[in-house]
Amino acid sequence: MNTSSGRALDSITTPHKASPSGPLAYGYTPAVARHFDNHPLPGATERGRVVRVDRSLLLVAAGSDLLHLPYPLTGDAAVTGDWVWMGPNRAGDRQVLGVLPRLSELSRKRAFEDSSEAQVLAANMDMVGVVVPVDRPLTHNRLERTLVAAWDSGATPLVIVTKADLAGVADDVVGKVILQAAGVEVVTTSAGTGDGIPELLAHIPAGGTIVLLGPSGAGKSTLINALVGHDVQHTGEVRSGDFRGKHTTTSRELVPLPNGTVLMDTPGVRGFGLFDAEDGIGGMFGDIEALAGQCRFTDCAHQSEPGCAVQEAIAHGVLEERRWHNYLKLQRELAALARRSDAAAQRAYQREWHQKVVMAGKSQRSAERDLSEQRGRKDRPGRKRR
Repeated sequence: MNTSSGRALDSITTPHKASPSGPLAYGYTPAVARHFDNHPLPGATERGRVVRVDRSLLLVAAGSDLLHLPYPLTGDAAVTGDWVWMGPNRAGDRQVLGVLPRLSELSRKRAFEDSSEAQVLAANMDMVGVVVPVDRPLTHNRLERTLVAAWDSGATPLVIVTKADLAGVADDVVGKVILQAAGVEVVTTSAGTGDGIPELLAHIPAGGTIVLLGPSGAGKSTLINALVGHDVQHTGEVRSGDFRGKHTTTSRELVPLPNGTVLMDTPGVRGFGLFDAEDGIGGMFGDIEALAGQCRFTDCAHQSEPGCAVQEAIAHGVLEERRWHNYLKLQRELAALARRSDAAAQRAYQREWHQKVVMAGKSQRSAERDLSEQRGRKDRPGRKRR
């Protein structure tokens, strides 16, 4: 989207009424106005929203203007979608004074494995649109992992199937997605033909914000162009060999629609490490947790115990074994993350494993010594032991 400091947005109108002291085109609704009223900041005179985070500046919507402003000097770092208080600096220009508490937040664990920090991808969205293209194999585990993060964000997840006109297997993919994303609405779209675009818009609340999340080449930018009605995002080709596309979106940016809806495109996300997503786990795997509560024993490990409702469901085809193993994997990931961020939990974990070693009657060193002695006896078959 081509923007510049102080550029007016006179051509954009919104159907809802809100206080003129906020950026109407970027989701400033009466509810947001009350959120500002409930969190006043001394010295603040203007309300705005972060449209894009650049390397050294924030692009902030203020009224009908778009301004490039420095990062706030204190408080939390701002991300795309944040609501911010502004006020004059010593030179009389506007500056960001503070970031309001987030109403919703989409986060993931940072890419490097040893990190226990969260990377905030988007803030203050009403919906998380998980984009699933039909022109590539459906990755069930990835879909579940992304939906867990969407549930945990505090926003409403929505699965958006794209490129329905490019493959004859669209109905089959949609059917699998509906089964996989139980409890989540699924909308099928084709940006090329316009099919499903009105239905998608109908799912987003008036003045609401939806962030589109999916792999590179999934058709997010093309979908945004179809929703806006003209090209505002660059698009690229997708390789047929590995279904990878160019990262045509390089930053997260809010894109307003004439009807008051706000879209956020994001760069293609290859991995989605979970961060503190217990609520999201419950939202996505509520059926498994309900089964676990039906086991005969309250401390059931769900392996070979009699009366295990989970294993019975797997045996009878009620619960897919792949889904059960993915649930366990995500639980282990969250537990490992908690241990890295909690020193006491890490010490308890180490004590637990130490006790298991002691109960086994061998340390690692003694086990290696026994193995060495066994090999020595095999090398000397004629020698009697004393």
